[in-house]
Amino acid sequence: MEVTILSPLAVGLGLFGMLASLALLIGFAYRGWSVLLLAPIAAMLAAAISGEPVLAHWTQTFMNSAARFLAQFFPLFLLGALFGKLMEDSGSVKAIASFMTERLGAHRAILAVVIGGALVTYGGVSLFVAFFVIAPMATALFQAANIPRRLMPAAIALGTSTFTMSALPGTPAIQNAIPMPFFGTTPFAAPGLGVIASIVMVGFGLWWLSLQQSRARAANEGFDGFGAAAHISKPAANANLVRERATVSQSFDPEEIERGHISSDLPSFGVAMTPLVLVVCVNFVMNVIVLPRIDADYLAEVRWGETSLSAVGGVWGVCVALAVAIVALILLNRRRLPALRDSVDAGANASVLPVLSVGSLVGYGAVIAALPAFALVREWVLGVGGGPLVSLAVATNLLAALTGSASGGLTIALDALGSTYLQLAAQHGIDPALLHRVAVISSGTLDSLPHNGAVVTLLAVCGSSHRESYRDIVIVGILGALLALVVVIVLGSLMGSF
Repeated sequence: MEVTILSPLAVGLGLFGMLASLALLIGFAYRGWSVLLLAPIAAMLAAAISGEPVLAHWTQTFMNSAARFLAQFFPLFLLGALFGKLMEDSGSVKAIASFMTERLGAHRAILAVVIGGALVTYGGVSLFVAFFVIAPMATALFQAANIPRRLMPAAIALGTSTFTMSALPGTPAIQNAIPMPFFGTTPFAAPGLGVIASIVMVGFGLWWLSLQQSRARAANEGFDGFGAAAHISKPAANANLVRERATVSQSFDPEEIERGHISSDLPSFGVAMTPLVLVVCVNFVMNVIVLPRIDADYLAEVRWGETSLSAVGGVWGVCVALAVAIVALILLNRRRLPALRDSVDAGANASVLPVLSVGSLVGYGAVIAALPAFALVREWVLGVGGGPLVSLAVATNLLAALTGSASGGLTIALDALGSTYLQLAAQHGIDPALLHRVAVISSGTLDSLPHNGAVVTLLAVCGSSHRESYRDIVIVGILGALLALVVVIVLGSLMGSF
């Protein structure tokens, strides 16, 4: 093996190039510049400072990696966005929210918001679709119960952006799908640990929100700001700014929220829940029963990319589940979807910018990982004490935080180090399913920093601000997830994957 020895000057320039490009990417993305343009510019800057061939890195490294991401995950972005839009336009998401409001009432407002958000997102509805439907429901409940508006974003985030995104086994969230090709796992990887992590996140989050509600009541703090969020149909903040940040962090373009036709004739709770249940059940059947029993040796042929069923099966299972749910949703709600073509077009269009944006981040990460000086970063990450699980958690957390994207940070980490972690897992006797669950939970922690698109959008639709509500989002969305991550790593290290 040929070993390249870098001079101290080359190492210094390489590291400086990485930091300068990262600062450029984060700084301009935070100001609303498109990642589609920023990512290649930042990548080429790093390559140029490092003395690497710029154009070759753009067309061969950057584009090949971005294209590989699109080839693997665009079907999930497409079907997920389409399913979310049809659930919204059929009135199904609103029907579920209304049902939770009626059953739990204002005296359990926080619990109703958390459960309502969890039901729709675990069933496959896009996070941003859930935001725009759950926020008016939360406003009505919080106002009736006289709970401070500032707690609304944290309650919605707990139900939509924590355990249903990264911990519950089988969740169709894109974050839960990304590790599957790298580790040969399924969406149900480490189910027992995923359930335990979910309990930790929910329990801790509800405890904190209940504590804050009690403190507010003792201080005579009321709702304060009546009705402001009830009529919001799109972010109150700069629309372009919100859109650019949002499409990097999640899988639905907010620009498509208002397109199509939302039915005023709501389905029953049972009809509304049926597609969500189908997503989970079909996903389970495909990954646990059907796919393990089929002969897919043909995938090893060149014409199929010389891959294996373990590398693509997880994605196949989720795709089939979403497709079946979409067909069922249309059949059950055909009369509630008079503008079906418009809804389908909006759902399909909503997937394009997010997948291209995250793909661009992945391309940027590939260029950084290909630079000679990255070997030092790699050695530092792998040298973190605590073993492969801790190292993987640290790497994914840092990249998700820097990019403001759980999916982007997770893919960059696994693109650069996934095969290495798989080798380390084999050496240490670690089940790849445990790697999967640790990686996914890690991606959903520090990604929720102030520049995260989901945070910006959520605050906008709730009519709140970072100053008023961000502390509570940090507690339930970051601290709770980190606590769950620690529990999973400790249990996984002691007992293995289960």
